[in-house]
Amino acid sequence: MHQLPSLDQLQSRRQFFQSGGSLLGSAALASLLGNSVAQASTSGAIAPHFAPKAKRVIYLHMVGGPSQIDLFDYKPVMKDWFDKDLPESIRMGQRLTTMTSGQARFPVAPSKYKFEQYGECGMWLNSELLPNLSKKADEICWIRSLNTEAINHEPAITALQTGNQVTGRPCLGSWASYGLGSENENLPAFVVLVAVPTNREQEQAISGRLWSAGYLPGEHAGVSFRSQGDPILYINNPPGVPDFIRKRSIEGLNQLNEMNYNALGDPQTHTRMQQYEMAFRMQASVPELTDLGQESKQTFELYGEEAKKPGSFANTVLMARRLAERGVRFVQIYHNNWDHHGNLAGRMPSQCKDIDRPCYALLEDLKQRGMLDDTLIIWGGEFGRTIYTQGKLSPENYGRDHHPRCFTMWMAGGGAKGGTVYGETDDFSYNIVKDPVHIRDFHATILHLLGFDHERFSFKYQGLDQRLTGVHPAHVIKDLIV
Repeated sequence: MHQLPSLDQLQSRRQFFQSGGSLLGSAALASLLGNSVAQASTSGAIAPHFAPKAKRVIYLHMVGGPSQIDLFDYKPVMKDWFDKDLPESIRMGQRLTTMTSGQARFPVAPSKYKFEQYGECGMWLNSELLPNLSKKADEICWIRSLNTEAINHEPAITALQTGNQVTGRPCLGSWASYGLGSENENLPAFVVLVAVPTNREQEQAISGRLWSAGYLPGEHAGVSFRSQGDPILYINNPPGVPDFIRKRSIEGLNQLNEMNYNALGDPQTHTRMQQYEMAFRMQASVPELTDLGQESKQTFELYGEEAKKPGSFANTVLMARRLAERGVRFVQIYHNNWDHHGNLAGRMPSQCKDIDRPCYALLEDLKQRGMLDDTLIIWGGEFGRTIYTQGKLSPENYGRDHHPRCFTMWMAGGGAKGGTVYGETDDFSYNIVKDPVHIRDFHATILHLLGFDHERFSFKYQGLDQRLTGVHPAHVIKDLIV
């Protein structure tokens, strides 16, 4: 099995010779692996298992769970079911959240929006709220049969990002950083951007645990860029401290850290040394990166004037393109307020206005620059929404509860098969009737596009070969790949 190097393989020379009893075995292993371990120790990259189709990823996560019924999963027959109870034969005793488990009824709430078919693929899309994204129907790979076991936000987001509902494991971005390494020594391999939604009615809490490196070396954690003030905290020199003084300070600190690392072998010390050096290099690269004044008039005509507003979704998406073209391997964007338990009709238009034009612009921009073929774009939330309403139902407005049994995500570029509409759900968008895709299958497919066999892409931790896809069966969905 071809594994990523464990933390034991990042040990210092002194620690290596102190290992004593395992010296001969370690030497034999090193001779078999050749230079791959040394390369992984410095850059984090390993040789891919096969030719990758994607060199980088931009992952757009809609925090809260977008309603697939109101955006992507057209169910015209539901118009005849307005305010009728969801049949028990459909629900089949499914576990519900505490927000609707006490309801006396489960009245069906058909989508109030107009749908139309787009492209040669014939994908049905919300034509009122997604007029721009709809133009890209044949360039997008639509997956309507995602499913997960998690029914609440915290475990569901954690599972989608890390492969497990329990926190503390590496996220997808960290695995990508570790496997692919960096293409730009002056920027992190994994960057996180948190967009501020126009409507902030019901946001979910998110934190750095979602972009943690877990048991992987700490330098593969996501680096969060801020929309206000310095893009990264403490990246600039304190007042009165010139660059040469800061450089000498970092060199001195790293000498002390190296002494500590050689003596104790603490991997966090190794991470700290690399982070100090990276922070110093980013002082020159980040200001140029975040200066949108370099962008052309045509760029802002494509993304819209919102792209000039720091922290907006359009702004973060444009920033993601700039990061990608400068060699950042994985850019994660979080857009909040998709948890539509109530007032869906009042909030959904605002959410879609935030993302519709920028998503279209990102695909078009990458295509024009010749980057779409090797840049994988992912869009989706942690689960879907129920066909039945939460709380009061009216023809014009309603709310929907969490629904993990089926939801829609999409991919584009980077080897994803554009114009594919994969998976089918029943008339209630409640159960999958054809081609289910578990989130483990989704992760396995993403890793495949990056050139890695998910069963061999592992890391030794606590005596086990840990994987993003875990120990349960996972399958690469070949029908989603060009």
